[in-house]
Amino acid sequence: MTTNDMTTWKEQILNEMKYLGETFQDVVSCTLTEEQLLKEFDPGFGGQEGLSFTLWTSNRVYFPVVYDGAEWVCSVSRNPDGKPTQHVGGE
Repeated sequence: MTTNDMTTWKEQILNEMKYLGETFQDVVSCTLTEEQLLKEFDPGFGGQEGLSFTLWTSNRVYFPVVYDGAEWVCSVSRNPDGKPTQHVGGE
């Protein structure tokens, strides 16, 4: 990141992937180009700035989440695994 509080979707996706034991090598398809994945935005509260996207790996589907202007990445299993999906967003 070049400035405080700025991020990119690639950075956010990589953080989620690391937590789940995946890497960008696992990507099967993505609706964003590499340039779009690297576009910086402020993920903090205030307004949606990140582009919409869907990214698939063999095991997961990654997507953007926004709540009250704060943005981050979540994912769900690509195939049935018997694990429930937690609520996305906030109350």
